[in-house]
Amino acid sequence: MLNKDQFADNHFIRTIIEEDLKSGKHTAIQTRFPPEPNGYLHIGHAKSICLNFGLAYIYDGLCNLRFDDTNPEKENDEYVNAIKEDVEWLGFHWAGEPRFASNYFDQLYDYAVGLIKDGKAYVDDLTPEEMREYRGTLTEAGKNSPYRDRSVEENLDLFTRMKNGEFPDGSKTLRLKIDMASGNINMRDPVIYRIRRAHHHNTGDKWCIYPMYDYTHCISDAIEGITHSLCTLEFEAHRPLYDWVLDNIPAPHATRPRQYEFSRLELLYSITSKRKLNQLVSDGHVAGWDDPRMPTISGMRRRGYTPEGLRLFAKRAGISKSENIVDMSVLEGAIREELENSAPRLMAVLNPLKVTLTNFEAGKTQSRRAAFHPNHEEMGDREVPVSQTIYIEADDFAENPPKGFKRLIPGGEVRLRHGYVIKCDEVVKDEAGNVVELKCSIDHDTLGKNPEGRKVKGVIHWVSAEHAAEIKVRLYDRLFTVERPDAVRGEDGNYLPFTDFLNPESIKEITAYAEPVVKDLPAESRWQFERIGYFVTDRKDHSKDTPVFNRTVTLKDSWQAK
Repeated sequence: MLNKDQFADNHFIRTIIEEDLKSGKHTAIQTRFPPEPNGYLHIGHAKSICLNFGLAYIYDGLCNLRFDDTNPEKENDEYVNAIKEDVEWLGFHWAGEPRFASNYFDQLYDYAVGLIKDGKAYVDDLTPEEMREYRGTLTEAGKNSPYRDRSVEENLDLFTRMKNGEFPDGSKTLRLKIDMASGNINMRDPVIYRIRRAHHHNTGDKWCIYPMYDYTHCISDAIEGITHSLCTLEFEAHRPLYDWVLDNIPAPHATRPRQYEFSRLELLYSITSKRKLNQLVSDGHVAGWDDPRMPTISGMRRRGYTPEGLRLFAKRAGISKSENIVDMSVLEGAIREELENSAPRLMAVLNPLKVTLTNFEAGKTQSRRAAFHPNHEEMGDREVPVSQTIYIEADDFAENPPKGFKRLIPGGEVRLRHGYVIKCDEVVKDEAGNVVELKCSIDHDTLGKNPEGRKVKGVIHWVSAEHAAEIKVRLYDRLFTVERPDAVRGEDGNYLPFTDFLNPESIKEITAYAEPVVKDLPAESRWQFERIGYFVTDRKDHSKDTPVFNRTVTLKDSWQAK
């Protein structure tokens, strides 16, 4: 369930909204989340979703989901459907039906014609290379295109013929006539239409000219009555163009939108470039957009992250104009904190060592019932069965223990979690000297109570070999070995390929054993394996016949020491 305390507070955008509502500038707010459907959403989008939908929720406004689909060659319905699913999974609902910028193509075209008639737009024949040459640099003004002074009539004729498909792709553009000497390069006669024969996922083959993002976005905001158009800081230099367009077309809506910028999220040991994420998928470095190692929302979901945990992370990341570089441990900490309260417990052994209970007696050696969560009785309990052979973690036994070791040693005692105290009487080794079995005796007077006359400090988890379910466990770790994989320079000063820093240990699949309750779990069921970490049954591959668990996060941040 959502509540208003789950979202970042005391940030500058909330201050602006509260002042706008107090002054009467707006009686209600309307935001929008405007992804391009050219890939799956990632952790940076999760922050933006929580901001835009969260503000609408806090101030009882509305938030639109709009697909800014102006680049048909890279967009498709798979991405559209994935984005809708991700937003809903995060706990949000958009106002009305999802919108598409392509729904406004007719209006955008009409506004462009109006700009031509007003002498504020012209058809240009410069090639992309020539256009770059004419644009100038950050320190040198650009120069006017030789086609800039075409008559209104000629421009109207050429633009109509562009629309009708009379010219080759890329041969002409429609540009705004603003100022080639502007200190802001975005204002140097920006292109607002280009010729591109590409099938569009929404409009099919109706158009062979497509509007540019900067022209489309502001008009879409105005058509939809958006009050606060929130975007990341790289669009700050585009704001004068956003305002120029809206100032020079007939008002499409009584509400004049305003653009506000906040810093984008950078997550260390990760990347948030759709192009680079697409490369990981296309080149086979990961199993798909929803690979649990990917920072995509669908990947994080498959890994076992929760909507509540991601919303908590977004709140902690905060909203500001200052650099927003966040370590992976902050994300994992938020997920860990949420799962601590919400995930039921069970026992599983990932690296099994056989233990024979030499004095096990059927009828005398008893099992116990154990709660699924120590603080939530409503989660119920289960029987923890015992048999003569059990498995413990190999790491929970040491023949030559380090200082402070509180687990099982030769001649030592430990308590089995939810079970008896046992004593290691004999160590069995193979020909190579490896420990392959422990023979232990049970203190039958210690079920549910402490032994008399001595203290047993260690408690270890275990499973009954006779009752245990065999499971596949995928141990996931960070996908990259360096904090900023796409920002490492070589000796020549050039950036090295980010794929050079893929973590070869980012996935390991093992066979393990778990309590029999796992045989009945549905897909996407989240659990804590006691003393190990949090795990989830895989959305795609898990079945009752073949249980598959993905490690979501360890119980502690294992990277701190590294």
